[in-house]
Amino acid sequence: MTEVAPIIVTALFGRKDTAFFDAMRREHFPPERNQLDAHLTLFHHLPPSGLDELKHRLNQETRGIRAPQARVGGLMSLGRGVAYRIESPELVNIRARLADAFTGMLTPQDAGGWRPHVTIQNKVSPQVAKLLLGNLQRDFTPKDVEIAGLGAWWYRGGPWEAISRHMFA
Repeated sequence: MTEVAPIIVTALFGRKDTAFFDAMRREHFPPERNQLDAHLTLFHHLPPSGLDELKHRLNQETRGIRAPQARVGGLMSLGRGVAYRIESPELVNIRARLADAFTGMLTPQDAGGWRPHVTIQNKVSPQVAKLLLGNLQRDFTPKDVEIAGLGAWWYRGGPWEAISRHMFA
């Protein structure tokens, strides 16, 4: 029997912002656990049966459409890690439309509230996370980031496998 892999949906950053988030992740994420590039997850687990509909909807949300404005608005404690909080009302609206389209297929995690963020540290002791959060907050200044597109990925237990990329105009 073939294992059915769930689909993950993320926002894709522009090159400069991807480089920044990836550098922060390489610096602060435990290396043995860092299998992925930095990412902003919109959905953690969509069923493979929805793939064609998902691609259609991602195309509708991006093709010929201006990229949503976004910014890093602050830092978030994850208890055992740290993330950058992403603020983007337009991206929130895109995610809400996608969530409406897939109602009934969403896991409890995806059906609940969405807190857009980019994790740069995870699975460390609460003390280590608190220290990094304090250090980063000291010099933190909000900054604009580029949301270049939306991506879909297969999750098969290790690094994600790209399915499709849908870029904004």
